This record gives sequence, C-alpha cells and structure tokens, in this order.
Amino acid sequence: MFKQCDILDEKKSKTLRQVSKEVTFPMDEKDVLLMNNMVMYLRLSQDEDYASKNDIRAGMGLSAVQLGVLKRFFVISYKKEDGTFDEFKVVNPKIISNSEELIYVEEGEGCLSINRYVEGIVPRYARVTVEYYDEYGNKKTVRIREEMAVAFQHEIDHLNGILFPDRIDKKNPFKDQDKMRSI
Repeated sequence: MFKQCDILDEKKSKTLRQVSKEVTFPMDEKDVLLMNNMVMYLRLSQDEDYASKNDIRAGMGLSAVQLGVLKRFFVISYKKEDGTFDEFKVVNPKIISNSEELIYVEEGEGCLSINRYVEGIVPRYARVTVEYYDEYGNKKTVRIREEMAVAFQHEIDHLNGILFPDRIDKKNPFKDQDKMRSI
C-alpha cells in the first residue's frame, strides 16, 4: 500500500502535466494491484479516525498519473450516508455525452495533488455519460450526475494532464457563477 507522500504534488512533479497512454488488455497485474490499493487508500482516507491518526487528506478519486503511472485509469470511492461505498475502477474513459447545465462545487474542488487552497469555480457538466472498461476489459457505460459527475470529469482531466485550477478563469475566478448551479 502506498502513502500520501507517494501522491505527486503539482509543485514538485511535471508528470502531472503529461497525457496518459491508453491501457491495453489484459491489464498488467501490477496495474490491477495498484487499482485495488488506490481504492483501499480512498476508503481509508474517508474514515475520519484513520485519516486523522495517519495524517492523510480525504479523497474520493485518484488517477494513476498521480502516482507517477502514465496510464489511462483511475478509481473513485464515494462514501454514502449509510457508510457503504459507490466505487468505480475506470480504464480508458471517454465522455460520450453531457448535459448543457453546468455546476460547480460550492466549497471549491480539492485534489490530493494540490496542497493549497485555490479560489474560484470550476465549471463542470451536471450530468455525463461515460464509456469505459473495467480492469478485466469489460466495456461499461454509466450515466452519472452531481458529485459523481464532477469526480469523473476531474479524474479524466488528470489523464489529459489538466489540473482543476487550469479550469478557473485567472482574471475572474467566479466568472459566470450566476449561470451555473452550485452543489
């Protein structure tokens, strides 16, 4: 299992700015193991006692590139109210449709690779349909909304070398806020 210090920091790594390469199947066993470790890390990061004791930040998404692996895969682990998790292991994703409605995270987006506060809004589609493969090469299609849609778009950006502050208007960080819905 890796540690938070293994997650690349935007200020120390140019790797985060590189475009990740398509994954071929069958997936390398090391990559499948890495995906499983990434899911476990995210689960543990959302356990307040564990996170506090081990000084790690909570996260719901993590891309391979954030661990220095330039391959197009990421995981999402979202803890629901009832304590269970919605989890996705996503390989070679493509957004195949999106809503016209735009949303933004009211308290601002966060990222395990960005260890500073970033002011401004990140416009995201409220709903997206994503086509991807699981770790076994099975094709999947999912229609997601709200927080999950933001998480998928954020992680897909990572695969393309884009960090969320890139999506904030530098001259006007709250540009068009009145044309979007906050979540």
